[in-house]
Amino acid sequence: MDVLGQLAGIKRGTSEIISIEELKHKLEVSVKESRPLKIKAGFDPTAPDLHLGHTVLLRKLRQFQDLGHTVIFLIGDFTARIGDPTGQNKSRPPMSDEEIKKNASTYKSQVYKILDPAKTEVVFNNDWFSKMSIYDVFELLKHSTASQILARADFKKRIKQNIDIRTSEFIYPLLQAYDSVHLRADVELGGTDQKFNLLLGRELQRDFGQPEQVVIMLPLLEGTDGVNKMSKSLGNYIGISEGPSQIFGKVMSISDELMYRYYELLTDEDLGQVRAAHPKEAKERLASLLVSQYHGPSEALKAKDEFSKVFKSREAPSDIPEYKINQPIKILELLHLSNLVKSRNEARRLIQQGAVSLNEQKITDENFLVSVSGIIKAGSRRFLKVVQD
Repeated sequence: MDVLGQLAGIKRGTSEIISIEELKHKLEVSVKESRPLKIKAGFDPTAPDLHLGHTVLLRKLRQFQDLGHTVIFLIGDFTARIGDPTGQNKSRPPMSDEEIKKNASTYKSQVYKILDPAKTEVVFNNDWFSKMSIYDVFELLKHSTASQILARADFKKRIKQNIDIRTSEFIYPLLQAYDSVHLRADVELGGTDQKFNLLLGRELQRDFGQPEQVVIMLPLLEGTDGVNKMSKSLGNYIGISEGPSQIFGKVMSISDELMYRYYELLTDEDLGQVRAAHPKEAKERLASLLVSQYHGPSEALKAKDEFSKVFKSREAPSDIPEYKINQPIKILELLHLSNLVKSRNEARRLIQQGAVSLNEQKITDENFLVSVSGIIKAGSRRFLKVVQD
């Protein structure tokens, strides 16, 4: 594909590119020299599961791969020990080596649902940072100033609110920037909230006598609530490792306007044709496309049939987990112990909202005793079969 064709595709769904002219020049040199560009993106393994918010960036990486370029998927197993302060109103709790290794080990299998393994270099920044001497670290620190780091909006906010900032957090952006120097990145991708760190990478490359990387910023995907950034901690996420029925049901629960946003950032569909279709049909297609990508077309068809069975015909799903009881148990405890919900607080919230029922009878008292067999429904998509032992 010619350079203008590559640029047109790369621009779709991006928030900002610094700069278009530099990217065009790099692409022209790449074509002329038959040399693929090095496209870098970093992920700190702070959680074991990736969600659709992460795939906005992963899909853009795949687009570069399809254009013949090399993707460097950087796992920040060293920087995860510090924690990216971006967007944080407090210091992140430290992670153990075991947590980091466990989370990092899950990333490869997940990202290869999108990325081409043959065109992906997976690297770990502990490989170079662990070899740095204290002298090397001080030399690196000379490349930024305290006033420069303190100019960050999130740091300003924390100082204004009298919230502590760890010294280690000051150097996080510099470490991310040095990743680009070590890898000699031509392009780095990140969310709009990463602008400070990404631009620091350009400055550091210039200091080290390297060509500055092009920065491509992608929008932060809203979660299923349509308001906040998709986040596991907020419970508004759709995980790419979730079951087909869960993904399908969550997509069907989003608003029509958010659906169009997901189409733009998570698919290659023609947006004009999407808006011309009936919203309900468009949403079912979106749900099917996403399930197909992560579980295959046959699972997408099953998930669609299951959704129709449960929500249109109001039947219980066919694969309900069972939980045995041998004596009466409070509904609050049952919901939590059966893992139907993640916490007692979530169980309490669902009960208070009138979203819990036993055999289609709504339960509003968290002390209600479950003593009979039946089907418990929590929210709109979670079911449990209670069986007396």
